[in-house]
Amino acid sequence: MLGLNSKDATLFFIVILMTMLAPFLLNPFPAESAMAQFNAGYPDLMQRFVIYGIFAIGFNILFGLTGYLSFGHAAFLGVGSYAAVWMYKLLNFNVIYALPVAVIVAGLFSVVIGYVSLRRSGIYFSILTLAFAQMSYNLAYSVLTPITNGETGLQVYNNDPQMFLGDGPRNPHFFGLEMRTNAQLDLGAWTFNFPLGYYFAAILMLASFYLAIRIFRSPMGMMLRAIKSNQTRMSYTGLNTRPYMLAAFVISGMYAGLAGGLLAAMDPLTGAERMQWTASGEVVLMTILGGVGTLLGPILGAGFIKYCEKIFSKINENVLHRWFEALPDWIENPLVWLFARFVGEGWHLTLGLLFMLVVIFLPGGLVQGGQKIGAMFRRRNKNAGGAEARAAQQNPPAE
Repeated sequence: MLGLNSKDATLFFIVILMTMLAPFLLNPFPAESAMAQFNAGYPDLMQRFVIYGIFAIGFNILFGLTGYLSFGHAAFLGVGSYAAVWMYKLLNFNVIYALPVAVIVAGLFSVVIGYVSLRRSGIYFSILTLAFAQMSYNLAYSVLTPITNGETGLQVYNNDPQMFLGDGPRNPHFFGLEMRTNAQLDLGAWTFNFPLGYYFAAILMLASFYLAIRIFRSPMGMMLRAIKSNQTRMSYTGLNTRPYMLAAFVISGMYAGLAGGLLAAMDPLTGAERMQWTASGEVVLMTILGGVGTLLGPILGAGFIKYCEKIFSKINENVLHRWFEALPDWIENPLVWLFARFVGEGWHLTLGLLFMLVVIFLPGGLVQGGQKIGAMFRRRNKNAGGAEARAAQQNPPAE
């Protein structure tokens, strides 16, 4: 199927199914219930799941296959966003112009940074990419203000050229289909959202995921794994590894540019904060949490972190008081105080603890956790089948 082996085709089909059914899977609780706080099926968060999934998939092509840890990938995310918004300002709001330009500009930018950074390896490579990202952030924030609009952020104004605007929509769209369009389905106490922007980004994420599978299984992917295993030995054979490394770096940067362009498609405003080192660190966490070098891991890690960011950060003391209002005050108030340290503004503490638990007990990430659960069920079924077979041998049926 599509040039994939049976295992990869099955994985790809599962990802397609989960992506298309996300509005249902992410809304397990009734809209008016107390647990609705944990529903994630609203447009903004669903779009971030798939957009940052693309970002993490691309980063995993570099880090997962080669072992080169970049702390500067946020630079490509920001460059992609700026390029997309400039297309809105110069041409029109159709994403068919913005997204290809975002990918191309991010790719060209990654060629320059990669060519210099890949002259070093290990921690020196990581520091070089971090330095480039911080230089890009400071340039966008204070030096290149005619291009980036500095700390205010780049956005579209009424006096912008928009040469092909005509009578088209005044928001990002795909040939007239606005990204903000959202359909709702009410089924009893449940409300399900079907945002066009999410499905548009989801289709691009599926295409990105398919391309990543092909890269992982290609001769180039095998070469990158060999470089990760022992680059020095590969060099001793007379093979020049730098072109392969640069190709992986550029592909990874183009993925980040696509993610940045999609962020601008959902909201045509971008600022220098997307290029900060914290954004680069976030994609590193996504990949490690999900499972470095795995196909599904980056998507799981991106969803995990964005879920924690949006859901736990919304839980404030008023929500906690509603949860514990049935308890006596002398129990309710200490519980609210305790839980408030881990949610709201303190949600990073919860993320840090969860990250520690994953690293300690699941060094292979969330994918390893899923594999362990699957293996446990397989052992249970095998043991149950073996017990039935032994019982049948001991008690043969009467003739």
